[in-house]
Amino acid sequence: MTTYKFHCLNNISRIGLKRFNGLYEQVDNIDEADGILVRSASMHEMEFSDRLLCIARAGAGVNNIPLDECAKKGIVVFNSPGANANGVKELVFAGMLLASRDIVEGIDWVRDNAELPDLAKVAEKEKKKFAGFELQGKKLGIIGLGAIGVRVANAAVNLGMDVYGYDPYVSVDSAWHLSRKINHVMNVDDIYTNCDYITIHVPLLDSTRQMINKKAIDLMKKGVVIINMARDLLVDEEAVVKAIRAGKVRRYVSDFPNSTVAGVAGCITTPHLGASTEESEINCAKMAVDEMRDYLENGNIKNSVNYPACDLGVCTSGGRIAVFHANKANMITQFTRVMGDAGVNISGMANQSRGEYAYTLLDIDSPAPAEVIKGLREAIGVYRVRVVK
Repeated sequence: MTTYKFHCLNNISRIGLKRFNGLYEQVDNIDEADGILVRSASMHEMEFSDRLLCIARAGAGVNNIPLDECAKKGIVVFNSPGANANGVKELVFAGMLLASRDIVEGIDWVRDNAELPDLAKVAEKEKKKFAGFELQGKKLGIIGLGAIGVRVANAAVNLGMDVYGYDPYVSVDSAWHLSRKINHVMNVDDIYTNCDYITIHVPLLDSTRQMINKKAIDLMKKGVVIINMARDLLVDEEAVVKAIRAGKVRRYVSDFPNSTVAGVAGCITTPHLGASTEESEINCAKMAVDEMRDYLENGNIKNSVNYPACDLGVCTSGGRIAVFHANKANMITQFTRVMGDAGVNISGMANQSRGEYAYTLLDIDSPAPAEVIKGLREAIGVYRVRVVK
């Protein structure tokens, strides 16, 4: 019976790790691992052993993992989309409240004046300095209606906010869960020009880098609050700081402390707390372990960020082979020719592609002969061949 080995680069929830069964062994030597579980540790400078089959990120962001390098080596990288969505959603509303009610400044005032003998009386006179605004009735713009954006949108509706959502690529699943009271706009400029609060929930891509920039800020209302719990590089923070000092932006709330925003008046910055809840860490670990198990045991891919989703269920045939290859013509022809020349019957097949990479699962009637594996590995455009069963 095959035993799989895994290594944890960061502390991973023990509740999640309990989902590994007796087929799995945790190892200290990363070079012995079939799979790696990671949270925030940077892997860009690491050298991966030929044994490594997959990396599972217990979280959503994967900028700490070299995705293309892994893809070319046939190493599947998973993430855990939506597992920490509720924790981030709650922090978004904490940020909106902190930005609206001058709560931080009020707390600081009380702390600075804690020794006053008549503190309560003085506070009654001073509290007008910290008067703020209520969320009810305000316009909230949400850029990105994925797992987090949908939860923010629905909760905001329940708070009585007028919610606008922008996501031209909203998934069917997200659409099903989205309140009908959301105003779905097709031009992000409608968010910028109409909303009192703007929160961004999109992945960091070349197309979204500094999506909120000077041009976008110029379109916004005076006194707008910008909330960024996704990635700091989605926002041109130097432009935001200038807009705060000019009185255009009321507050910028970010979960990513850096030298540009830390300590700046008008910027409320938390130390990357979005997913830092016990529940989020457990949910992310559970999802990461389940993804790793289904891949190692069955070759199935779900929630990968460098290879396409592909699922043939549990293998009930004599053997299963996974082929990682370039997404180009005649790949399947090469594979079937190798099988045919060896007299091996293909009883089931799944082939999916994603960008320049593709993945093929082949179920066969009996364990794969050595000459078949050799032939597949020698096929032009193949990165890796793995015998799953």
